[in-house]
Amino acid sequence: MFTGLVECMGQISRIQPLMADTSALATGLRLEIYAPTLEIKQMKLGDSIAIQGACMTVVAFFQDGFTVDVSQESLSKTVGLNALGAVNLEQAMRLADRIGGHLVSGHVDGLGTVTHFMALGESWHLRIAAPKELAACLAYKGSVAVNGVSLTINQVDDHTDGGCSIHINLIAHTMNNTTLKNLTVGDAVNLEVDQLARYCQRIIDHQQHRA
Repeated sequence: MFTGLVECMGQISRIQPLMADTSALATGLRLEIYAPTLEIKQMKLGDSIAIQGACMTVVAFFQDGFTVDVSQESLSKTVGLNALGAVNLEQAMRLADRIGGHLVSGHVDGLGTVTHFMALGESWHLRIAAPKELAACLAYKGSVAVNGVSLTINQVDDHTDGGCSIHINLIAHTMNNTTLKNLTVGDAVNLEVDQLARYCQRIIDHQQHRA
């Protein structure tokens, strides 16, 4: 479990396919993450770490960084894990930690699309179009993780196709300390809905199916 409070930004510095022969079958990737400001010495093999909001397992270490293996299934359900560049990093929370954000599992529920991103006074206005599969779990003043960052939804606009748009305000601290500052209109983002919303929606769907 995570809190959605990014510890630091790292860099995907090297990418290798997990299979030598990729001609017949899609393959996962081995990523080397350069993270000199992360407390690498306190990490151990098998630890969970959220990368752009997706939970991965540490399989090796190198100077000022660590390595993870990303399956083809994970690559097909996320963005930001298949190219060199900056990534948000958060180690798994301890049971005694304060939950400054909200409970985040690191299991991406779906992809959203940035449709608006502009400065608004001292903050930034971010609007994301979410697919219909997630719309019922996104609520005014509810929580959502965007690329692993815990954020509060300020407005929800429902679409005729069943999807919705969520409006979020980003403060300067979030812009300065996460990769969200690099977003542009048209970018895809990893979305994880609030845990309670996910279970409530499952209960409703199950009851409707049995009715």
